[in-house]
Amino acid sequence: MTTIAEELLRLEEIVRKLEADDIELDAALVLFEEGVGRLRAARERLTAADLKVQAVLEEAGGAIRFQDLDA
Repeated sequence: MTTIAEELLRLEEIVRKLEADDIELDAALVLFEEGVGRLRAARERLTAADLKVQAVLEEAGGAIRFQDLDA
């Protein structure tokens, strides 16, 4: 299983290739499909990690303060 960091590196590579002027349409479609799949998998893993963090915080009974980093 790849790490989130590895997934993000591959996604960055895919974006660079898709932004190239000389990419063929068929190759671009294959890369796009791979990118969507990798993005979906990474999002699912991040969601699962978030749920685990939430569970740990709930088990702590409020002894740990949770702060939304997106805010």
